[in-house]
Amino acid sequence: MKYLIASDLHGSRPALLHLLQYYDAVHCDMLLLLGDLLNYGPRNGLPDGLDPMSIVSLLNSRSRDIVCVRGNCDSEVDQMLFDFPMTATYAVVVDDGVRLFLTHGHVYNPDRLPQFHTDLFCQGHTHRWQLQSADGEQPCLLNVGSPTFPKDDNPPTFATYEKGLVRVLHAETYAVLSECRIGRN
Repeated sequence: MKYLIASDLHGSRPALLHLLQYYDAVHCDMLLLLGDLLNYGPRNGLPDGLDPMSIVSLLNSRSRDIVCVRGNCDSEVDQMLFDFPMTATYAVVVDDGVRLFLTHGHVYNPDRLPQFHTDLFCQGHTHRWQLQSADGEQPCLLNVGSPTFPKDDNPPTFATYEKGLVRVLHAETYAVLSECRIGRN
């Protein structure tokens, strides 16, 4: 399976369209969303192309291929719009024996990892991408950043996972910024 992993869209239609263009071009199988889909939050300002209902429509048209967790800007009202569940604090996806832990980052994060085994810890929330290899008992740490509001001079980003290879990509040029091999593959 090939996964596209993204977080912190914050209602930006252009950001989502860039992600979906890549998703379709490389034939991804699933879209793993790490929260903060519609609302832009009081600290961020208005995103380029703010269009929450378009985000809802675009994502609902792919609902069968989406696993999503709740971000700190997501609400129960948002869930009423989506055709896929998006209110869980975390989800676990297992791909050929490799465990991907999906969370937004405001509850679980590198300082508060889950108490069960995971190979790849995936989060967003900080809007700063990071990819750190597994170290002893600590899993590979992935922060996908944000395609809408990157912080601290980071570019807009998202990630992919396929057959043990994690990549962080520039959300507009699709250039690979970093990659890491994990798991048994």
